[in-house]
Amino acid sequence: MSEQGNVTQAEQAEPQPGPGDAPADLGDAQAEAVPTETGPGDTQAEPAGPPAGAGTATTANGPAQVSEAEARRVAEEARESDWALPSFGKQLFLGDFQLGLIHPHPRPDDESISRGEEFCARLREFCESSVDGALIEDQARIPDEVIKGLAGLGAFGMKISPVYGGLGLSHLYYNRALIIAGSASPVLAALLSAHQSIGVPQPIAQFGTEEQKQQYLPRCARGEISAFLLTEPDVGSDPARLSTTATPSPDGSEYTLDGVKLWTTNGVIADLLVVMARVPRSEGHRGGITAFVVEGSADGITVERRNAFMGLRGLENGVTRLHQVRVPASSRVGAEGQGLKIALTTLNTGRLSLPASCAAGAKLSLKYARQWSQERVQWGRPVGEHEAVAKMIAFIAATSYALEAIVELSSQLADDKRRDIRIEAALAKLYCSEMGWKIADELVQIRGGRGYETAASLAARGERGVPAEQLLRDMRINRIFEGSSEIMRLFIAREAVDAHLAAAGDVIKPGLPAADKARAAAKAGGFYAKWLPTLVTGEGHRPGAYGDFGPLAPHLRYVERTSRKLARVTFYGMARWQGGLERRQGFLGRIVDIGAELFAMSAACVRAEMDASLGAAGGRGETGFELADAFCAQARLRCDELFSQLWKNSDAADSAVARRVLSGRYTWQEDGVIDPSIPGPWLEPVEPGPSKLENVHRHIGSTSRLP
Repeated sequence: MSEQGNVTQAEQAEPQPGPGDAPADLGDAQAEAVPTETGPGDTQAEPAGPPAGAGTATTANGPAQVSEAEARRVAEEARESDWALPSFGKQLFLGDFQLGLIHPHPRPDDESISRGEEFCARLREFCESSVDGALIEDQARIPDEVIKGLAGLGAFGMKISPVYGGLGLSHLYYNRALIIAGSASPVLAALLSAHQSIGVPQPIAQFGTEEQKQQYLPRCARGEISAFLLTEPDVGSDPARLSTTATPSPDGSEYTLDGVKLWTTNGVIADLLVVMARVPRSEGHRGGITAFVVEGSADGITVERRNAFMGLRGLENGVTRLHQVRVPASSRVGAEGQGLKIALTTLNTGRLSLPASCAAGAKLSLKYARQWSQERVQWGRPVGEHEAVAKMIAFIAATSYALEAIVELSSQLADDKRRDIRIEAALAKLYCSEMGWKIADELVQIRGGRGYETAASLAARGERGVPAEQLLRDMRINRIFEGSSEIMRLFIAREAVDAHLAAAGDVIKPGLPAADKARAAAKAGGFYAKWLPTLVTGEGHRPGAYGDFGPLAPHLRYVERTSRKLARVTFYGMARWQGGLERRQGFLGRIVDIGAELFAMSAACVRAEMDASLGAAGGRGETGFELADAFCAQARLRCDELFSQLWKNSDAADSAVARRVLSGRYTWQEDGVIDPSIPGPWLEPVEPGPSKLENVHRHIGSTSRLP
């Protein structure tokens, strides 16, 4: 393939922003909370950390209002501020394309391969013989015998060390297993990942004491299901307002938990819970949001509802009330005030499970699109030969390859433990969820009316029951789960500009004395004097660079050049808006989306080179180059469009229109329709106290692991 645009086009001068070009703020700033969550939410908050030693006041009806400054402080204190290990993603945003950090593609050792392949083979056999995805969809529930069968396989202990009764799979094979389970039924992947990636096993393995590991990990490995409880009815992206409390006893031997948690994935059937609650600051107690492991059957815990959703119909997601729940101090994970930081740290690798589910959906979409487009004939030719459909097939095939490449590269980086992957994991979550949704949407379009028809209806008519519309519904939540795309962009943007804030943060800090600003300016000048010249030229300008990648070399040269261009425009934004950059969410979102495309291109190229090196033994050989080449060509066009929108956009106008909409100026546009919504408050009022509802929690029980 020719090198599209070559250096001249790729390195064209970035337009300097004019007064009318600046993206405006989108109303109230979203908290730069680190996004996450196990259940569907508005813009789900990831753990934004606790104030050092401080707690946010609560009222009888929930949390008191928290200022924007306080919310930001909570978010900042939850961050991992140190970069002890190198990061490919961080350097990419700084204009430093460090291909050596991901190439040669890391590979698992022989023991990991043997253990992982053996388990994946058993899991595949079980799913093919014992899992009926259509039944789960129809009944909106995973049969108990399926859950017990998974427990018998050891599927609930995939990430748990054999020392504690688990399988000890690598991240790579854990995510491959989730792809298998998720293809049989996406709800199975959600069940297993919520249990292991953010439930009890991960935080206990990383932050628990030895006593806690011995107490809880064997239970989790046997199949006692765990859930993660953070979100509350009035607390989503702003965990600084968390209202669930954990009051210590006078002697410090236990805590009493009170509060209501919403969207508790696995909570309806959980035996163990990770609960985030606020410890009031008092004498001898640092206070702050703290993590506890709580028995699901403890007195005072009531699962009040099992929620129902657009997709993932078998999800055991509910509303859990805690009233005077007594928890021993020995069940606290970490110190007081470290809860959300613990959750955020576990998500650095834990959130890779969601991209695996997206990759599973993408692979299925490719299979269905290929088979249908060969079979269906219109206007004398298979529909796949018509250009309009061919473009959709090409997008699905190329992007499916890239999503799998992202998942496997990120998983291997996590296994190697020699890289800081917080940005890579976040990019994987953002990119795979966004592109996975687009892939599913294109599949439905290719299938036409049959794409909109349910699998059961198709089968009843005598046709193949392809669950395209279910795949679309199931895929949609991924843009919200574990940090909505909007929050993820803010999280990644904050990490991407960390070097700038470290160098020039005091220059843009409001209220700083002039003398301090002068010293800060001198420090910043030293940083930029060294950094800016590195963005002028690089390997991307050298025609023979990355020649080992053959036909993909031009794409890697593009990534290198564009990485430097991305760093330059980020600097322009910092210089223009300074402290106001945090409100330019349209600008920051495009910066992050460009970085995500560059990361995806890098992963696809590195994966294709590895596939080619494995030859026929890997089953892919040179064909991986073809899909990677197609993907990179498509991604370059998306990057160029995003760059063009950085300074020429409708952000300011859109923000102004939104403010007028919210003021009620255009309510006349809502006339002429009938509102079918069920009356009720927009937010569920939460009153503390004992539950008045029946407990719908159900215990499934574990089983001995199969040999």
